[in-house]
Amino acid sequence: MVNTINAGTAMVKVMESWGIDHIYGIPGGSFNSTMDALYKEKDRINYIQVRHEEVGALAAAADAKLTGKIGAVFGSAGPGASHLINGLYDAQMDHVPVLALLGQVASSAMNYNSFQELNENPMFADVSVYNRTVMTPESLPHVVDEAIKAAYKYNGVAVVTIPVDLGSVEIPDTYISTAPNHKTNVLLPNSQDIDEALALIEKAEKPILYIGQGTRGGWSEIKAFSEYFSTPVAAAVLAKGIVPDSYENFLGFAARVATKPANEALAETDLIIFVGSDFPFAAYFFNPEAAFIQVDIDAAKFGRRHKTDVSILGDGKTALKMMVEQGTQRPADKWLRANQKNKKNWNNWLRSFDDKEEAPLRPEPVFKEIRRIAEEEAIFVTDVGNTTIHAIRLLDMNGKQKFTTSGWFATMGNGIPGGIAAKLSYPERQVFTLSGDGAFAMVMQDIITQVKYELPIINIVFSNDSFGFIEAEQEDTEQKKFGVFLEGADFGKVGEALGADGFTITKYEQLAPAFEAAKNSKRPVVIDVKIKNARPLPVEELVLDPEKFSTEEIEAFKKKYDVHDMPVLKELLKNE
Repeated sequence: MVNTINAGTAMVKVMESWGIDHIYGIPGGSFNSTMDALYKEKDRINYIQVRHEEVGALAAAADAKLTGKIGAVFGSAGPGASHLINGLYDAQMDHVPVLALLGQVASSAMNYNSFQELNENPMFADVSVYNRTVMTPESLPHVVDEAIKAAYKYNGVAVVTIPVDLGSVEIPDTYISTAPNHKTNVLLPNSQDIDEALALIEKAEKPILYIGQGTRGGWSEIKAFSEYFSTPVAAAVLAKGIVPDSYENFLGFAARVATKPANEALAETDLIIFVGSDFPFAAYFFNPEAAFIQVDIDAAKFGRRHKTDVSILGDGKTALKMMVEQGTQRPADKWLRANQKNKKNWNNWLRSFDDKEEAPLRPEPVFKEIRRIAEEEAIFVTDVGNTTIHAIRLLDMNGKQKFTTSGWFATMGNGIPGGIAAKLSYPERQVFTLSGDGAFAMVMQDIITQVKYELPIINIVFSNDSFGFIEAEQEDTEQKKFGVFLEGADFGKVGEALGADGFTITKYEQLAPAFEAAKNSKRPVVIDVKIKNARPLPVEELVLDPEKFSTEEIEAFKKKYDVHDMPVLKELLKNE
């Protein structure tokens, strides 16, 4: 006689076999059979009750970004499912694996215009790499197994819709998960492609290495390449933390969420070694005349962002190592020295505001406190907007810390969910979330989730009563600023009302005590800092080059943004 098992329980056991140890969601009638299975397996997989399904989906995406493992979330039929879409697009566009389980009305009620019945497959078709509705109880564990494999294979979202009646049926206990057979291998670059790349490096006078997420875990290979070929390094925002910010050859980030040294070097370079990235703004910030070497594990990306002279299909870290092993060393020259000076001047300028006591506060003193209390392996989750700009410039990460945000989708409201994910995945590590007041207000209800699960996360709100990033865009297009100004609130008191420790900072002298208390707290903390509504230095449109702008224009720009002791890269090159 064949043993039987509840179909929903069999499905949850498959999820466990793939290493899923927690799942986010809000229960509903159409998901009750799966809730029953989660209850039965509660000692092996934790159900995390969020207060909005969007938060659960964003947290699942953050889990995947921070760990490399698949994140998991669910939503009930209709509104529960549709609330997931924002977080699932975040996962899709940042290329991380997420499993989304969708509730559905009973199979006998489908296609009868039933209460909360939604034709979910077409709605989730664009966001997913796998999108199936379970048709029989026996196939439920199989479909979820296939979904997880697809999510890993394509680094994307796998969606499984489950009619509620199917999960309650007893089925033969014969299904075997394929998780033990899962393999991830490094794709080795072709040696001939490496040789062609090295020929370009030998000819280059101003080379730069640009890295993305495909180099994660490759700090030693990046450092060896940079020093062997005397090449400065720039990075995609999602690659922050791979290279220590203090590394003298690391120039920072390109585009608008960016640093001055990186943008200037990428505009001046004659060779870009582009590894493990799909940077969407290359056409605007990379020298279009520069030679281009692109390394990626996905051949579909070759030539997408820049005319590519040499394409290398393979693992980025391995390619960098092979180039060092097979190439001729390039001596340090004025290109590298000028870029190192540019970085040093930039950092000195940023730090010159650390102790400014003006009110409303500048962001720099806040980040000075973050750096002061941050532990060696802290995790930082930043929301999007001006907060992202400040974070990539002012967080001095050491190579052991982790960082993530919503990259390509750039959705507001990812900070609080990402912090929940970080603390659940790394309970022993210190976690910070950094949000603007606009983004925080979108998801602040889930401070309750941090409280419920006793997650001591330090949540920092930068309140300037504006959607500052969009306000700057309206300024650039010379239109009337409209719809960007916000009604203020005391988010420290909001945090207290939701069960966290709350602080509201209006004066410089309040910073250190609040951050010291946050460091020592065993509970979630909300620190609301009232900052000046001032635009961060727009490094995407600097008015500093005397070859392009008049003395009057340059002086006006310097006065507006308090720029000092920071010559442009061209000037530094001339003086070498």
